Amino acid sequence: MLKDKESQEDIKYLLGNMGLEILYAIDKGAKTLFTIKLFSGIPISCIEGRIPVLLDLTLIRKTDDEYFLTEKGLSFKKKVENKT
Repeated sequence: MLKDKESQEDIKYLLGNMGLEILYAIDKGAKTLFTIKLFSGIPISCIEGRIPVLLDLTLIRKTDDEYFLTEKGLSFKKKVENKT
């Protein structure tokens, strides 16, 4: 899990606004690249560039070409939302 404020900020900057929007779209039920595009309005080419970062940070997982938030992803999302 996310341990301190600094690591949360680091992750937030690594993701950028697009990464956060993708994370929110997946949380709202988007599972594929196409539905992530529909939920977020972000072009698929940009989504394809951000998904590996989300996977590497273990904020999401991929199962059968569908994406899901991990516990770490849910925890990170809640902390970011509480901060704004």
